[in-house]
Amino acid sequence: MDNKKTLVLGATPTEGRYANLAANRLVRSGHSIVNVGVRTGEVAGVPIEKPETIHRDIDTITLYVGPQNQKGLYNYILETNPKRIIFNPGTENSELRRMATEKGIETEYACTLVLLSIGQY
Repeated sequence: MDNKKTLVLGATPTEGRYANLAANRLVRSGHSIVNVGVRTGEVAGVPIEKPETIHRDIDTITLYVGPQNQKGLYNYILETNPKRIIFNPGTENSELRRMATEKGIETEYACTLVLLSIGQY
């Protein structure tokens, strides 16, 4: 399996939250991660950083931020220029999806946890 470096946007140290579960499952599945969020701490041994540093080597951004809180992250997401963005349930946003598609970024409305569990990540 290829390592698809993934930026977990909305990362949280709170166990049981989907972003936390996904970060841990990604690492266990052999993917390297970058955790980005507003809370401090770490997930899966990787510190959570603020959305300031643009990472140029990201394959996938998996979103765990609701659409009402995404606008302030548009530039960060688009400048990161990942190969794809996964809009997890509750994060669907047609405006951001259109902007990403116009930049040539693949988008999908899916669940990272399900994709990992069925080998389609």
